[in-house]
This record gives sequence, C-alpha cells and structure tokens, in this order.
Amino acid sequence: MFLDILLFILGIVLIIVGANYLTEGASVLARRFGVSPLVVGLTIVAFGTSSPELVVSLVSALRGNSDIAIGNVVGSNIFNVLVIGGITALVTPITITRSTIRREMPLMLLACLVLSVMALDRVFSGIGEVENVLSRSEGIILLGFFLIFLTYTFAIAKDKPSDPHVTSEPVKHYPLWLLIIFIIGGLASLIAGGELFVRSASSIARNLGMSEGFIGLTIVAAGTSLPELATSIAAALKKEPEIAVGNIVGSNIFNVFFILGTTATVTPIHIGGVSTLDFTMMSFAALLLYVFAVLFGQRVIKRMEGAVLVLCFVLYTVYLISQI
Repeated sequence: MFLDILLFILGIVLIIVGANYLTEGASVLARRFGVSPLVVGLTIVAFGTSSPELVVSLVSALRGNSDIAIGNVVGSNIFNVLVIGGITALVTPITITRSTIRREMPLMLLACLVLSVMALDRVFSGIGEVENVLSRSEGIILLGFFLIFLTYTFAIAKDKPSDPHVTSEPVKHYPLWLLIIFIIGGLASLIAGGELFVRSASSIARNLGMSEGFIGLTIVAAGTSLPELATSIAAALKKEPEIAVGNIVGSNIFNVFFILGTTATVTPIHIGGVSTLDFTMMSFAALLLYVFAVLFGQRVIKRMEGAVLVLCFVLYTVYLISQI
C-alpha cells in the first residue's frame, strides 16, 4: 500500500514534468520554424496543459479501467469550476469578459450536457438493462465538436487587434538536440507517469475497498488538475484572475471534446462507477459558474460566490465518501 502511494505520487510528478518539457520543447521548436505565437498558444500549449488528463484517460481506458478514464474528466471538470474557480475568487474577485459570458461559458455548459446525454444511455433510453457506454461514434462526434471549437477559437483570436504595448515573448535559444530531448523525454515521462498513475490508483482503490469511479472522480481528477490549479492561483496572485477563468473554461471544453473524444474513438468507454449524480454535478457546476458571472449584470464572481463554489465541492466530496 505504501509503495502504491509512492508510485502514485511519482506518477503525478512524471506527468507534470513531462507535460512541461514536452510543451516547452515543442513551443520553442515551432517558434524557431516560424510558427506564430498565436498558433503555438492555441495548439501546443493548450495540448500541453491538458496532456495529463489525456494520458491518464487514454491509458486507463486501454487498460480496462474505464471508470478512472471517465471519472478523471468528470471529476476534473467539477474540480476546475468549484475548487479552482472558488479559490481564485476567494483570493481576488474575478471579472469576466463579455465574450466569455456570451460564447465560451455556454459552450462549456453545452459540452457538459452533450457528454451527459451520450454517457447516460440507461437514463435517456428508458431501458434499465442498457449499459452506459461512450461509443466510438460518440467519440468521433465529440472530436467534431472540438474541431468546431478550435476553428472558432482561431477565428476569434485573429479578429482581436494586437496590443502595440505588448511585445511577443522572445524565442528561447536552446540547441536543437536539447529541444529533441525535451520533446522525446517529455513524451516518455508522460507515458511512464500515466502508466504508474493508473496502475497505482487502481491498486489503492482495491486495497481501500473504494471503487475506481470514486478514485477517478477525486484523487485522480485533483492530481491531473494540478497544472490548472497552479496556473489559476498564480494568475490570481498577479491580479490577473481573468486568465484563471479562461483556463478553467477552456480546460473543461478541452477535457470533454478532445480528451474523451480521443479516448472513446480509440476504445469505447464503459461507464459503471460514475453515476448520474456525478454527471449532474458537473453540469450544475458549469451552470452555477455561469449564473454567478451574469448575476446582477456585473460580470464579477465575488468572494462570497467563490466560497459557495468551494462549499459545493466540500458537500459533494462528503457525499461521495459517505457512499463508500
């Protein structure tokens, strides 16, 4: 058991370090070959910050631990909104842009609802014997949504005028051989970390008598959300909380459309330990964030509302523990 916990922590470290070096190497290499900072940010960096969830979900599904795969994404989306959003608002009130309220937040809510409808076959078919499965065809549909989202993001970014006072970040000068080591080493670290993470999480769940769904919704989800948590708290401390909101909303959309879309396309995800309540909580969290953002027309998530978000997560976690 102690060894499993050490391997679990080592897996998290390898995943985070691997994602960091893979993103760094790929970003610098792309910039060196003339790829614009915009394209790098919307593709390589976005992929890099979500690669922990992708690796864990994909490895889990391929190993037959589907509840960890789906629980990871559902739990991460809940954690992102209630914990990261709540803590950020507690540090400093978050001002939301009109664009985020009109476009990105509704799209995040749509992603949660689409996933819930696709995953809860038993509920929406009305047939109790039907198994809840996220099929390959549904994975392809999710990837289709992701391509639409990516196209829209590029279009919006290109339409935004550049700020003459902001200079683009200079390209770091690493030797080509070192960049290749960054990319290959980062990818290897991600894969090895994902394998250790999933294997140890499954073992811990068995030893403690917990379901893999519970582990995926809580410990795994929190572990893979560490990059988002660190980014959002740092942004709040620098008095740039709007970055935190973009990070939360973008990650949740990315998690559903790209990560589960890719995972389900590779291998169907059989859903057993993740319940209707968990999917409902994911959608409720997204809706609550949206309501707080538009409340009274101020486009501000206040400290009190941040406390409500954190409290919702605490109550949800207590309920999950009570069901063990």
